[in-house]
Amino acid sequence: MWQYWLIAAGIFFVGEIFTVGFLIFWLGVASLIAMVVSFFISNLIIQMTVFIISSVILILSTKPFVKKFMEKEILITNAFSLIGKKAIVIQEIDNVKGTGQIKVGGETWSAMCENDKIIPVDAEVKILKIEGVKAIVQQIEVAAKI
Repeated sequence: MWQYWLIAAGIFFVGEIFTVGFLIFWLGVASLIAMVVSFFISNLIIQMTVFIISSVILILSTKPFVKKFMEKEILITNAFSLIGKKAIVIQEIDNVKGTGQIKVGGETWSAMCENDKIIPVDAEVKILKIEGVKAIVQQIEVAAKI
């Protein structure tokens, strides 16, 4: 019977190559444990019980450890780090003409207005999102001085 457990372990290990969950690996290890048990006990029910119990123990005991390494904190970098920042219009933004540039953090970006409004030079805008190489912006309304 040990040959079947060895084949099952091989199948689980090969299956783990094609998945990203790191779950099937523990089934392969449990198959190897059941294979060792099969050298001493020929009862299939006991072997299956050892397989199931060892699978559950391995999966539950290593889940927090694996979760710690599998779930990386996503860092917002590059262009997407600009979302939510304020910028200054350096070329009038007109979606109809396809013109518009903003300056943010020392960089110049092509820009479009989210609602097809014309935004004049030197206006302050907020970057809402990045689509391709263009920043989609919204003009920040300035309160009138009295």
